[in-house]
Amino acid sequence: MIRSRDAFPVAPPHPGWILRDRVLPGLGLSVSQAARELRIARQTLHRVLAGSAAVSPEMATRLARLSGTTPGFWLDRQQQHDVWYAEQTLAGVLGLIPTHTLPDALQKEIGLHYDR
Repeated sequence: MIRSRDAFPVAPPHPGWILRDRVLPGLGLSVSQAARELRIARQTLHRVLAGSAAVSPEMATRLARLSGTTPGFWLDRQQQHDVWYAEQTLAGVLGLIPTHTLPDALQKEIGLHYDR
């Protein structure tokens, strides 16, 4: 679930930072060992850990397997991070875009659920 910008007054952490600072140490894995176990190049993992590469669905699936989490956990964090930065970038223009509300029946039909 994506939260509004108000839910995060500062940028949500990149999932690579969570992996670097919390998950790998919690698993007792070095970057080299994690890269080997993920079956990826160490440089690829370094780009994710540095926050310069996004966690893709493929990477999320690998990370979920490695850490006993779910792909959705990693993708949700990436999406929160990306949306926060998009909102910052578009802040000047978003206020100019009108907001329309879909009818409740259509929201249900397309699987949209609002936290009201």
